[in-house]
Amino acid sequence: MSRTLVIGDIHGGLKALEQVLDRAQVTPNDLLIFLGDYVDGWGQSFEVINKLISLKSSHDCIFLRGNHDELFYDWLTKSKDNPNWLFHGGQATINSYADRPYNFIKIHIHFLENLENYYLDNQNRLFVHAGFTNVRGVEDEHFTKMFYWDRSLWETALASRDLSLEDKFYPERLKLYKEIFIGHTALSKININIPFQAANVWNVDTGAAFTNALTIMDVGTKEFWQSDPLPSLYPNEKGRN
Repeated sequence: MSRTLVIGDIHGGLKALEQVLDRAQVTPNDLLIFLGDYVDGWGQSFEVINKLISLKSSHDCIFLRGNHDELFYDWLTKSKDNPNWLFHGGQATINSYADRPYNFIKIHIHFLENLENYYLDNQNRLFVHAGFTNVRGVEDEHFTKMFYWDRSLWETALASRDLSLEDKFYPERLKLYKEIFIGHTALSKININIPFQAANVWNVDTGAAFTNALTIMDVGTKEFWQSDPLPSLYPNEKGRN
């Protein structure tokens, strides 16, 4: 049977990506939805994007845009330095791309240019890297960068997790979609290392950029599989720690 599988923030961890695809026994019948942030952190950002491009030729894939992907794209295409980006994993990505053939670089630029800002399936389930701010939903979002920079959606979901839908204070944004799946804000910040639901929002960023594992989750059943913790896969690297 086909499954819809959602994959959290990879941050240059190719070894972790290969582990979760194997542990979930992914097949070409599955729809793979990647939540973004493919680069920055561990030392294989180039190889991660190569792997994703390869997967696209053999599997049904949706690739969403993360904030780190945009920062990297700006550096690739505009030589735009961002000291904050360099500190938060960008330098590892630059190192990963050093001396790569330009024909590969062009292919990767094309991949980054064609990332999606969000995906809404036929069951009214929304997939987005970070969030949105418009109370009418993603189609009416005025500030498209919010799709991969916003943190207010997740903060709102956390603050509303004990409210019922009938509560007059229940946020309108959270009523729009059956479920929302995000990455962007590592759950390790609240000492959680598995996918976590607040209201109708599922956060699948289990902190692979830092000291935890990468996660792939079956959207329908909520069964999930995880890689080994990233520091054990890259013992000579710091990631974003």
